[in-house]
Amino acid sequence: MSDTPIYAVGDIHGQLDFLDAALERIAKDGGAQARILFVGDLVDRGPDSAGVIDRLIEGMEARPWTVLKGNHDRMFELFLKRGELHDDNIKSGLAWLHPRLGGVATLASYGVEAADERALDDVLEEARQNVPAAHRAFIETLPLTEETETLFFCHAGIRPGVPLDRQDEEDLLWIRQDFLTDTTRHPKLVVHGHTPVDRPTHHGNHLNLDCGAGYGAPIEPVVIEGPDEVYQLTENGRIRIRPARSAWERLTRPLR
Repeated sequence: MSDTPIYAVGDIHGQLDFLDAALERIAKDGGAQARILFVGDLVDRGPDSAGVIDRLIEGMEARPWTVLKGNHDRMFELFLKRGELHDDNIKSGLAWLHPRLGGVATLASYGVEAADERALDDVLEEARQNVPAAHRAFIETLPLTEETETLFFCHAGIRPGVPLDRQDEEDLLWIRQDFLTDTTRHPKLVVHGHTPVDRPTHHGNHLNLDCGAGYGAPIEPVVIEGPDEVYQLTENGRIRIRPARSAWERLTRPLR
């Protein structure tokens, strides 16, 4: 992928109305036909995961969009493939069909009702019948990463100190503290979602785009003109997102 400018969208979590509003802001900024990158977690919690996937498939057929896989997308995938409900990365031990994780809402968007109150075999059979083959193929084939000359996109983050081309899938989909608290300089600016923040936040070495759509907060798209030139797209136009000063000062010192 060539370098910036590029539009980027954080976690969607089944919120089709929020996604459409974000796409409207991008179009208003002049990006209707531009490259847009979505950092994953397309499904779960919100009311219309099926509609979100329809919108993204439709968009990718007509425009240079790239959609990455998030941990919730993989949970949906593995449920349909193998009936799996648990992931070892969920320290609470909650299952995908627990209301906090949102699988019930995803299945309901495909007409599979009350999935947490019925026999698992029956739910799985109905889900496999109702989820279109095109949606299953879409989720299964989503890439984990995308790169430009100066940007590295993934869902959750990276393992600090590990080369970008050797990152582990579990870290790319699930990592939090070891990545979020690290202030070392990465080879590229890491653009990600996964951990909710109040607004798109630039930490110098990483840019977090998850603004909490899974909990009812609007999606806040950005346009990236360069690693240190990022703008939030609001109803009133662009707002510059400056790197956190203390972190950015550490990161921009000459390497020794």
